[in-house]
Amino acid sequence: MTTTQTTVPTIAHDPSRDYVHGYSDTEARRLGDQADTLAELLHAGTSYPAGSRVLEAGCGVGAQTVHLLAASPGVHLTAADISADSLAQARARVAAQVPGAQPVWHHGDLHRLPFADDSFDHVFVCFVLEHLADPAAALAALRRVLRPGGTITVIEGDHGSAFFHPDGAAARAAVGHLVRLQAGAGGDSLVGRRLHPLLVEAGFGDVAVRPRTVYADGGRPALVEGFTRRTFIAMVESVRADALAAGLGTAAEFDRGIAELRRTAEDGGTFHYTFFKAVAVNP
Repeated sequence: MTTTQTTVPTIAHDPSRDYVHGYSDTEARRLGDQADTLAELLHAGTSYPAGSRVLEAGCGVGAQTVHLLAASPGVHLTAADISADSLAQARARVAAQVPGAQPVWHHGDLHRLPFADDSFDHVFVCFVLEHLADPAAALAALRRVLRPGGTITVIEGDHGSAFFHPDGAAARAAVGHLVRLQAGAGGDSLVGRRLHPLLVEAGFGDVAVRPRTVYADGGRPALVEGFTRRTFIAMVESVRADALAAGLGTAAEFDRGIAELRRTAEDGGTFHYTFFKAVAVNP
């Protein structure tokens, strides 16, 4: 399949206003660390037959794209995102990590995809709904381009599932600041717990949602480094400036929260978080 770049009209929308974590190089590295650390946990059971038409909606910097392609050689993948800069990074990541893969790259809003009805056999959505003001509408838009009998896979986190030892009020407050900032940007960082009703509301059937739990302690140093430190704590720390600008506590309070979170990644610390993975069918 020949690699092409779909051309669409300029979108009168600034995605950086909606993506609470921003589009920095640091965030791109964090997304890569997250995807690589959690690949086995999140992608287990997800593979598509060669020749399948697969849409990855909200591919971002391609952190999940490389794992999709590695698990499903021979698929015809279209990777779509609203950020042109992220798509450029995704192209470079795929070229470096999955030689020979030739996805189609599409720059556009997943609410207004220019594809015909029933264009895809499968749709994959990971860490996207949490940033959307109306995730049910987005899912309905994706169902339009999915053929009858085709499947959608949705993976989301839920920051309310984070608990840790040693516990700390400042740490919990810092996580709460991230939740509030994401809500203020029109998203919902607790969306994982809503996947079943959202998919049903969007018209999907045979909806099955299962938790995918991450637990990290001193006996799992790779998860401590890859998830606790480089994914979760880095994510909370990245909103420091926005939290202070919004008046969500003082600098000293926020920094104390980050210090308490870091303590959970040291000797004697533990960290727990739950992702939710849903698979459903377009009736």
